[in-house]
Amino acid sequence: MDWLENQREYFGSLSNFSDRLLDGLWTTIQLALLGGALAFVIAIVLGIVAGSPRLWLRGPARVLIEFFRGISLLVLLFWMVYVLPLFWMANPDLPGEELVRNSFLIGVVALGINYGAYGAEAVRASLTTVPNSQWEATTALSMSWLHKMRRVVFPQAWALMLPSLTNLWVHLLKGSAIVYILPGVNDLTFELNNLRRPTDIWFSHALIGLVTYFILALILTLFMHALEARAKHKLGRGPSLKQILTPDPPTAVPDSAGDPASTAAGTDSKSGGAR
Repeated sequence: MDWLENQREYFGSLSNFSDRLLDGLWTTIQLALLGGALAFVIAIVLGIVAGSPRLWLRGPARVLIEFFRGISLLVLLFWMVYVLPLFWMANPDLPGEELVRNSFLIGVVALGINYGAYGAEAVRASLTTVPNSQWEATTALSMSWLHKMRRVVFPQAWALMLPSLTNLWVHLLKGSAIVYILPGVNDLTFELNNLRRPTDIWFSHALIGLVTYFILALILTLFMHALEARAKHKLGRGPSLKQILTPDPPTAVPDSAGDPASTAAGTDSKSGGAR
């Protein structure tokens, strides 16, 4: 009972720091949204280029994908924070020093590069699953490369790549907690860790972080599932989002007593019996 009373007091004390927790939550959401947007752009570009039949395009794209997939996000963050600024220290005339020293921007870029490399492989694999007949049809119609990708190939691949992109975006959301090690990035994990230090009580702070990240991941997953349902419906492979959200009411089973066909059948049987 004493333990429960202590936890109740700690939870109550956290309400005094709700502003800090909300600011940290907003920073976490910004990291997930901006990092996810950058990762999506990188994944689309590298995924398309990596599937090119031209070696001089495919080769460098594959090297970049494998390189950034093989680097730990934590190592990439340390390298961008502590190694990259050395180039500006050695060459003060180089432009962009303010950007390199912006910890929040570095966190967004690191998340985008790391998870964008994983997403690029999902994009490339989805493009290769589009039937060859679709590619041949666009060639027969003399479509330009941009037109065939936008109107025929990419819509089919988009529905296939969305489940993988959903998983990656959820992983990116959880991976954004690592960015709190950067100076000046006061995300939710940073604020919870700072509030924990005076009391060294882990349970209440860890529980708040666990529930918050779970709710964010659930919202993100539902949003991506809605996009997937919409993409499949456009291809004629499933119900629309409106049909999923508002299913048809169950149809009533007609009463056999009031069914004209049943009544007629019963009358005939009686007549036959009388004859």
